[in-house]
This record gives sequence, C-alpha cells and structure tokens, in this order.
Amino acid sequence: MTTLTARRVRSLLPCLAVTVSGVVVAYLTSMAIPIFSALTAAVILGVIAGSLPVLSEPTRQAIAKLTKRLLRAGVVLLGLQLALPAVLGLGAGTLLAVVLTVAVTFLGTIGIGRLIGVPRGLAMLVATGFSICGASAIAAMEGVVEREDSDVATAVALVTFYGGLAIAAVPLAGEWLGLNGLRLGSWAGMSVHEVAQVVAAATPAGAAAVAVAVVVKLSRVVLLAPMVALVSVHERRRRPAAEGKRAPLVPLFVLGFLAMVAVRSTGILPGAVLDIAKTVCTLLLAGALFGLGCAVRIGKLVRTGGRALLLGLLSTLLVGTTAFGLLALFA
Repeated sequence: MTTLTARRVRSLLPCLAVTVSGVVVAYLTSMAIPIFSALTAAVILGVIAGSLPVLSEPTRQAIAKLTKRLLRAGVVLLGLQLALPAVLGLGAGTLLAVVLTVAVTFLGTIGIGRLIGVPRGLAMLVATGFSICGASAIAAMEGVVEREDSDVATAVALVTFYGGLAIAAVPLAGEWLGLNGLRLGSWAGMSVHEVAQVVAAATPAGAAAVAVAVVVKLSRVVLLAPMVALVSVHERRRRPAAEGKRAPLVPLFVLGFLAMVAVRSTGILPGAVLDIAKTVCTLLLAGALFGLGCAVRIGKLVRTGGRALLLGLLSTLLVGTTAFGLLALFA
C-alpha cells in the first residue's frame, strides 16, 4: 500500500465509523420498533449527528461522497424485491388503478405544493415518497432534482408521521366503509407510504389482506424507475446547460434497478439470497439517508414546518381518496 493510499484510507476511517455507527443504531431501532423503519431512524440520527460540533468539515465532506455511492447501490438492490409475475397477477383493473393513483398523487402533490408555497424540491420529494414507496423513493429521487438537504429530512419525516397515522386510520375507515379483508388490503397497498406501514395497516384484516397489500404496494415500487427517469429527463431540459451540471438522461442506478427486477422475475435466485439482498439494501439506503441527514441544518428544517405539514396532510388525503375511488371503479 502506497503512502498516498494509506492516507486516503485513514482519512475515510472517521467517515466510515460515523456512518456505520448510525446505520447499526438505526437498524436496531427498526428491529425494536418494526413500524419505525431503519431508513426513518437513519435520517433522524443523521440530523442529530450533523447538528453536533464533533464532526469535522473533512468528515462531513467524506460522508457526503459516501452517501451518493450508498444511495445508488441501495436503489439497485431494491429491484431484487420486485417480481413482475406477482405484480401482473393482480389483474389489469388493479394495475390501472395503481398507475393512475401514483400519477394523480405525484402531480397533485406538486401542484398543491406550488399553491401553498412549499419549495419545489421539497414538493417533488414528498410527491415521490407519498405516491410510491416512502423513504426509499425519496432517496432515489433526491439525486435527480434540485433540493436542499433539509428537504430530504423533511420529506422522510412527513412519510413517517402520516404513514404512522394511516396505520390506525385505514383499518378504522375500512370497517366504517364496510370493506372486506382483500379490498382493505388493496386499499392499504395503494395508499399507505412505507412497506412496513402497509403491513401494519392491513394486519387487522387478516393474513390474506396483508399478502394482497404487499403485492399491491410492490406494484407501486415498480413505477419508481420510470418516474425517476422521466423526472431526470425533465430536469435535464429545465436546467440551462450553462450551469455546468445537468441531470443524466437516465441515471445508471435506474438501469441497474431495472436489471435487478428482471433477475428477480426469472425466479432463479433462492430465497436465502433474496433475504440477504433485502437486508443489504436496507443497510445501504440507511447509510445514504444517515449521510443526507448529517448535511441538514435544523433552522431550515423548522422554517418549512407548517407548510410542509399541510402538504403532507393534503397529499395523504389525496392518495387515500384517489386509491379508494379508482379501486371501486376498476378493481
């Protein structure tokens, strides 16, 4: 090992130690409180760590560079959680309802954000997280849109808060509306933000409802790649070339995500491998969100609080009512 390489390794040690510690604590927290995902815990821990004066500027810069690599690797592995045959088995009506719900929620949330004065970057991240798959979708989208670091933390916090409320609200509303177990599972899968929250919301209706809810939820996750790609193309056209940096036409990690979906859909990977990949994916994305949290400044986070909460509430109501109406119409 050369002297230069040894110096680089030593310079990375504080960054790795801080990030690994944050991921371990976040993962243990999610094991102790299942509805509190490791990704949510990671971004909160990152915000706390970034607010402390113990992190040097070189360590912060190293964490920022590491964050990008962890993020892209995590999104690629996310593709191994999606099997297209299971998604296609939902039927054309349900799939059409899913696609329309995602589109209406995404575009509607951006429009609401503009009306109430929420920064564009935050509105884009909230729209992605609420319409598709919570913190994972936010982590994938943050790399292709113009946003503040505090926008990422705010969006993840909103997913956690309103997704937590949905865990109680969906079963209660389903009982009041007279939904059977399978219909409630489909509604939970189409309207609740995080996978863990979907499972919790559908559990009171039984195991069959949970199974349907998870597959419906994963059908939303399939739309992550095309949505990120479309937004990337839009951002590329929107930003002047003179700025010196433009969003890539189709990010490589999106292509990697699609490749992993194809691999999973072949059915050649054993269950043990898929379980390991799922855990590694969670750890990578937790590390990425921890790093993003470290770059957050609390002052900016607080200043957007009221409007951000309103945006989260209206977006939650939008996805819930849209999903319910489209399920009644098509499924």
